Amino acid sequence: MKMSIKPVVSALGVSKNFGQVKALQDVSLTLGKGECLALVGHNGAGKSTLIKILLGLIPPTRGMVHVMGADVQKRGFKKCRQHIGFLPEQILFQKNMTGRELLLFYAKLKGAPGSQVNDLFRKFELEAAADYRISTYSKGMRQKLGLAQALLGEPEFLILDEPTSGLDPMARQKIYHILGEEKQKGTSILISSHVLTEIDDRVDRAVILNSGRVVGDGTLTGLTQQLAIQSRIVIEATPAACERIKTVFAHELDIQQTTQRHVVIHCEQARKVPILNSIYALGIQFSDIRIIDPTLEEIFGAYMHMDRGGANG
Repeated sequence: MKMSIKPVVSALGVSKNFGQVKALQDVSLTLGKGECLALVGHNGAGKSTLIKILLGLIPPTRGMVHVMGADVQKRGFKKCRQHIGFLPEQILFQKNMTGRELLLFYAKLKGAPGSQVNDLFRKFELEAAADYRISTYSKGMRQKLGLAQALLGEPEFLILDEPTSGLDPMARQKIYHILGEEKQKGTSILISSHVLTEIDDRVDRAVILNSGRVVGDGTLTGLTQQLAIQSRIVIEATPAACERIKTVFAHELDIQQTTQRHVVIHCEQARKVPILNSIYALGIQFSDIRIIDPTLEEIFGAYMHMDRGGANG
């Protein structure tokens, strides 16, 4: 008999009202072990409210939430909190403390060994500033310190709100490399971010919120297929070759010739390989072929547009 693996996070029918304001409406989602989930939505979509509920900081008006098997509103959840790492969007640390004093303080709160502190300073390249007061830290250094704090105690579940805020491109790559290592260890990660271009190929699934409701939930490929968002095949070749491609495929495909030497074919993701095979079969010489799949930003925009259309209709 096959054993079912319980999700690390399970939210079912979660709603949250603040007076007359419906911040969340019947939200359901799951997060598996070692899975990375993007929580996407415009400002005011309900992301912060949902995160606070997952952390047990505020109760839902309706619905059930379990994290690591514990009901977030029951006493037993207090022990689970030690296995959660959280990075808030706004990082507010005591600026008169040193970086080392701060991490040792949080290590004590989490019951984590103090020996982890030095390892985290090395991991985030903050060794040189470990004994400086936080008031001397740049925004990027404070962000790294916040991420180091979130990783104390080797958490099973990480909640990261805008994890790369204030970081330069090299530091952003470093952070996502570290998160990739955490994921490989089996850590479940929820990322809330407005910088959708940098998390495209780093998340397993995305949940899209709009006005407190889930309007999309799935892999990028699955979300793309649901809305029939098209991929683009960009071909660079001689003008004669481009004209040949247009002649052969124009009757069945959406083709644009952007320059004399560039042709763009729009197609469903499932048709990419058959189309490429057909093009190769023509025996044409190409300078370059690129496949551009829909980005999370494009998918998000399409879901927002669809949802507004549904609301207005």
